[in-house]
Amino acid sequence: MGETADDGSRGPRTPAGAGELPAPRFPEPAGGSGVPASGEPDAPAPQPPLPRRVAGLLLGCLTAPVGLLYFVLVGLPLGPLLLWPRTRPAALRWLGPGARVLAAAEHRRRVVFFADRFPARRLPDHRLLRYLAARTCTGLVTGFVLLLLVFGAGLAALLAAGLLRGSVTWPQLLGQALLGTVLLFLNVQGLRSLAAHDARLARACFGPTEQEALRQRITQLATSRAAVLRAVDGERRRIERDLHDGVQQRLVALAMLLGRARRHREPARANELLRQAHQEAQDVLHELREVTWRVYPAVLDDLGLREALAGVCERSGVPVRVDYDVPGPLPAAVETAAYFVVSESVTNTTKHASASTVSVSVRRSGGTLVVRVRDDGTGGADPAGGGLSGLRDRVGALDGRLHVDSPSGGPTTITAQLPCA
Repeated sequence: MGETADDGSRGPRTPAGAGELPAPRFPEPAGGSGVPASGEPDAPAPQPPLPRRVAGLLLGCLTAPVGLLYFVLVGLPLGPLLLWPRTRPAALRWLGPGARVLAAAEHRRRVVFFADRFPARRLPDHRLLRYLAARTCTGLVTGFVLLLLVFGAGLAALLAAGLLRGSVTWPQLLGQALLGTVLLFLNVQGLRSLAAHDARLARACFGPTEQEALRQRITQLATSRAAVLRAVDGERRRIERDLHDGVQQRLVALAMLLGRARRHREPARANELLRQAHQEAQDVLHELREVTWRVYPAVLDDLGLREALAGVCERSGVPVRVDYDVPGPLPAAVETAAYFVVSESVTNTTKHASASTVSVSVRRSGGTLVVRVRDDGTGGADPAGGGLSGLRDRVGALDGRLHVDSPSGGPTTITAQLPCA
């Protein structure tokens, strides 16, 4: 398809204060959800399957006693030394290595089993110790709730056995079943709340602070503003090119034809020149209409995005199939960006990809409009090329994301995610 892709920057380094030894840099995992190191909104990753998350929860219950043992054997003897400023640096030096090892294990558990993503950064020891203390309590309570769940399952089995032996009457069974259902509901809700609390603790420790998130957002907005300026300048240059190389040249040819017809004395030849001039005028109007559509299609305001995309299909030299599923209206800026993603992608396909078909999917998922353009061409599109980088700037100006997947040999898939809120 044409040409069009992510940068990353590390989160701010948290300096170690007096008595703090910086923890090792926690690496950013490949894939997952959360806040990437760059602070740029990442495409939402699919949630891991339930068995994987349950395994991560069970593993957290097993690591909690290890943390408790660490605090009992190491934290209690050294705890009083943390209260006195003169002994605090030495106490942190002794507490730090174990805290870093345990925190790294918890970080890895969140990454592997819950697909979390945290910025790569160095954390002070006191922050890791606070996290480990809260995480240990959460893990122990979770383990206790799980034991209650197992205990309840055992009671249910005994109740079923009593029913088979005839020692439990049906009224007793119904009463116990009602009570067991209520307790099971409370137990499951408690596990869900504890799992959510565990995730919040990890984000509070390993994720960016409010100040760091604000810095990242400022950087992102500055980048978006620069992208808007680049997109506007690129659009102006493209319009000037279209007018100079296309419409202006045709108007020159039209003027020459009319001049020749005016000077010619033979009626038949003059009529032929006028016919050519008329055809050239029609071609000029057609090309001017094309330029106008590329600047901004008026049908977007009149009939909406669906009809504007139908116009792209009609003008395309390659068959285009559109799957449009967007209930309700869209913001004007989102409609415009979606239109240009499809229009530029189809144009690039026609020019460069040697494709036989193009499929376009426009769907709204929650508060995000997902636009996907796929062709069966030769692939090899350059994400940093002029056409696709311009689309990236246009999408990025709306806090959206553009992803290009174009292996050599094809197919090429361009996916834009545009926030609608």
